[in-house]
Amino acid sequence: MDFEIGGTVIEWRGPAPYHFLAVGPEESAAIDELRPLVTYGWGMVPAEVRLGATTWRTSLWPKDGGYLIPLKDAVRRAEGVEAGDEIALRLRVG
Repeated sequence: MDFEIGGTVIEWRGPAPYHFLAVGPEESAAIDELRPLVTYGWGMVPAEVRLGATTWRTSLWPKDGGYLIPLKDAVRRAEGVEAGDEIALRLRVG
C-alpha cells in the first residue's frame, strides 16, 4: 500500500537525536489494518520511503496511536532537510 505523507520534520532529543515525520490519523488507520500481516514485533512496521531522489528501507515506530517515520541523517543531509522543515514523501508498506 502506497501513501503520500506530508508534514513538519520533528526532532526527538534523547541519548542520540532522531528526526521523524508523523503519519496522519487516516493513513495510520490504514497501516493498522496491514500491521498484523507485516510486523516483525513490538508493533514495528517495515516500510520503503522515498524523499526527493533518495529511497531507503526503515520501520515505522508506533507512537500514541499513530506512527513515526524515522528520517536517517544521511538521507536528511542528501535532501537538505532539517528539523522544522515541511516535507512530503512517499511511503510504501507491505
